[in-house]
Amino acid sequence: MIDRPRSAGPDPAPRAAGVPEAPPPSARQGFGEEVIAQIPALRVFARSLCRDRVEADDLVQETLLRAIENIHRFRPGTNLRAWLFTILRNRFYSGWAKRARERTGDADCVSSIPATATEGQFWHLRMQEMEQALHELPRPYRETVILVAVLGESYLDTARILGCDIGTVKSRVSRARAALRKRLG
Repeated sequence: MIDRPRSAGPDPAPRAAGVPEAPPPSARQGFGEEVIAQIPALRVFARSLCRDRVEADDLVQETLLRAIENIHRFRPGTNLRAWLFTILRNRFYSGWAKRARERTGDADCVSSIPATATEGQFWHLRMQEMEQALHELPRPYRETVILVAVLGESYLDTARILGCDIGTVKSRVSRARAALRKRLG
């Protein structure tokens, strides 16, 4: 290899403080496929947090947008799924605080009136009962049982996502399952 002298031209413009460098193309190549593989799990978790499917899909979209915007903050070799779930959870809580400040007329909306089901949809009714029972759980129990029992996350990954100890996760899962058994019979 031959060393060539540097050109006499000016150095490239310095980056502004706080503006991260873009990751090298090799770091971004597999990122998109890995993120796409997580979308179904993100949708399930978002639906467990939101009571509305449209809101849940919007939350997933916001999460994906934030992940793309902040790809420079993701450290390759760490748990992408936990990183995405943490973004989703934080976006949900930010939105929740905003909605608490800015009330809308949702109670007057006709679309919020539940539709009646026929007898042949018993399985659907049981699913609705389960969803209702999940939504009646305290939020920490609901989040934990969705991550562990529905999405199959390990206790350790769930603890990382929720920012708590693994013992807390085990306790919440146990209490949530007991409450669901009691409620659903």
